[in-house]
Amino acid sequence: MAAMRDVVFVDGVRTPFGRAGDKGMYAGTRADDLAVKALQGLLARNEGLPLDRIDDVGIAATTQQGDQGLTLGRTVSILSGIPVTVPGFALDRMCAGALTVASFMGAAIGSGQYDIAVAGGVEHMGRHPLGLDADPNPRFVAEKLVSPDALNMGLTAERLHDRFPALTKERADRFGMLSQHKVQAAYDRGDIQPDLIPVATRSAAGWGLATEDEGRRPQTTMEGLAGLKTPFRPHGRVTAGTSSPLTDGATMSLMAGADTARELGLTAKMRLVGFAFAGVEPEVMGLGPVPATEKALKRAGLSITDIGLFELNEAFAVQVLSFTDHFGISDEDPRVNPWGGAIAVGHPLAASGVRLMIQLARQFEQRPDVRYGVTAMCVGLGQGGTAIWENPHFDGKKGK
Repeated sequence: MAAMRDVVFVDGVRTPFGRAGDKGMYAGTRADDLAVKALQGLLARNEGLPLDRIDDVGIAATTQQGDQGLTLGRTVSILSGIPVTVPGFALDRMCAGALTVASFMGAAIGSGQYDIAVAGGVEHMGRHPLGLDADPNPRFVAEKLVSPDALNMGLTAERLHDRFPALTKERADRFGMLSQHKVQAAYDRGDIQPDLIPVATRSAAGWGLATEDEGRRPQTTMEGLAGLKTPFRPHGRVTAGTSSPLTDGATMSLMAGADTARELGLTAKMRLVGFAFAGVEPEVMGLGPVPATEKALKRAGLSITDIGLFELNEAFAVQVLSFTDHFGISDEDPRVNPWGGAIAVGHPLAASGVRLMIQLARQFEQRPDVRYGVTAMCVGLGQGGTAIWENPHFDGKKGK
C-alpha cells in the first residue's frame, strides 16, 4: 500500500451571511445561486488551477429540497463553469456537513484517490427551515430511543445547563456578548473581509450588494442580554443572545495533495493532521465535539495542550462552554474563537464548518508561534466533528 500523502487546505471563501427570513438580505436569492457565487469566487482567486484537474465537488446542505436540492455538488459545479467531466455530490450531516465533506475529501486525497477537490456547504434557512417536511420515524418515540423534543436544538442546549450547573446563564451571556465584540473588532481590523465574496441581492426596494455579515450586534451588553426572553422553555437560560441566529449563506474550500499544490504553484494555508466524528445522546447534542476531539487528538498523537487555536462553532454559548470546561480551558482563553463566532455572524448549518477553516487559516498567517489548531462543532441528533490542522507558517523559535 502506498504511503499516505500530506493533504492541504489551499484556500477558502464564503458569502457574507444573512439573516434568514423575509427581511433578510437573501430573501430573494436562490440557495444554489449563493453556492455558485461562492464557488466562482474561489475559482477566481485561484486562476492557475486547471479546472479539469478537479477530481470532485462536494457541497453539503441539511434540507435538500427545491433550490437546495438536485445534487448540489453537480449542479453548482456546472453552473460555476467547471467542466462537465468533473463529478459532484451532495451530503448531509446537518451542522457538520461542510466539515464532513472537507474531511472525506482529505481522506480521498491522502489515500491517493484524488489530487484536488472542492468542499463546501450552503444553507438558505429562510427558504428551507431546519426540519421542514421532516418525518421522524415513530419508533424513535414509541421505543423510547430518543426524546420527542431532541430535535429542538434549543432544548438540547437547556439540558446542558441542567446537566452542568456550573455552566450558568451569566457565563453564557458573557460568552455571547464577547462573541459580538470580538467579531466587530475583527471587522475593524479587516481580518474577516478578505475572504468574503460580495453577492448581488434583489428585494422590493431594488438591487443591492451584500458585502458584510448582516446579523452582527456589536452594541450588545450584559444588561441587555439579562433581559431577553428564554424562548425554549419558561425560566430557561438559553436566549437569542446566546444562540446562533437562523442564517443564509454559502462556503467553499479547495483541498489538494501537498505535492499537487506544489506542482500547480498553489500555496498551502493549512495541513490536515486528522479528523474524527463521534456520537452522543441526541438530547445533549452539544457535547458531541468533546469525544470527537478526544478521538482526533488520540489518533494524531497530540494532547489538548498542543492546540494553540480553537475555532469552535457557537451553536449555543453553553455548548462551547461545555467543551472548554471539559478540557480545563477558561471562558476567556485567547486561543478560543479569537475573532468571535456564530453567535455574531450566524450559522448557516451545513456551511459553517468551512467558515471555521477559513478563519483558522487566516489566524495561522498571523500566528507563526502556533503550530496546531482545531475546528470543531456539534451536530443535531447527537454528534460532533473535529479536524486538527497544522500551521505551515509555524516558527519553532516563536512557539512550541
